[in-house]
Amino acid sequence: MQAVRSLIYAAIFYPATLLFVLAGLAATLLGTAPTRAVVHGWANFHHWLAQALLGIRSQFEGRIPDGAFLIAVKHGSMYETVESLRIAETPVVVLKHELASLPLFGRLTRHYGVIPVDRGAGASALREMMKLGREAARQGRPVLIFPEGTRVPAGSTPPLGAGFAGLYRALGLPVVPVAVDSARLWGRGLVKRRGTINFKVGETIPAGLKRDEIERRVHAAINALESAA
Repeated sequence: MQAVRSLIYAAIFYPATLLFVLAGLAATLLGTAPTRAVVHGWANFHHWLAQALLGIRSQFEGRIPDGAFLIAVKHGSMYETVESLRIAETPVVVLKHELASLPLFGRLTRHYGVIPVDRGAGASALREMMKLGREAARQGRPVLIFPEGTRVPAGSTPPLGAGFAGLYRALGLPVVPVAVDSARLWGRGLVKRRGTINFKVGETIPAGLKRDEIERRVHAAINALESAA
């Protein structure tokens, strides 16, 4: 039955996403607020669909503060990439360059505010990443990054990617770490399992720490649910 529900979810979510993208692009003609409203409406729709159809709920411990912070989130599935638009106030999300380059979808993400990362572009990509991050901070928006760089399976605690420390140093912002255990239910395959995905917001970590210290503290915080499992 869960396989059938997962198929129905995919059959609804992806066509609906196209409709939201088209609505969002139309909203860009009206300004920033309508564009953000459509994007956040898409995230709320996904949250509702996952709960109503897949039986997947979110449970939050703690709260992400408003304002300019660097938010570091454990990355186990697609679920938290969409849910992040609900748990933070208009975050600028660091995401793969390929996603920001998709027709229509990529254009809307750039209007909303993202930081595309092209891992093969070297120093030029890093400079562009820092530039967009500083612009987000000037606007008072949080910058949200998945510091592991890619989705990891349940129980996996790989080291953080090099881009996180560079962004932390360049922006000079405190870090809000968020642990997520989504990979238990939302794997890379088609079928999603019923249950509760937990989000645990860790203690805010100050700016200005040395690289080994900030990486150690963030790594421990975003993996808090892995060690508790």
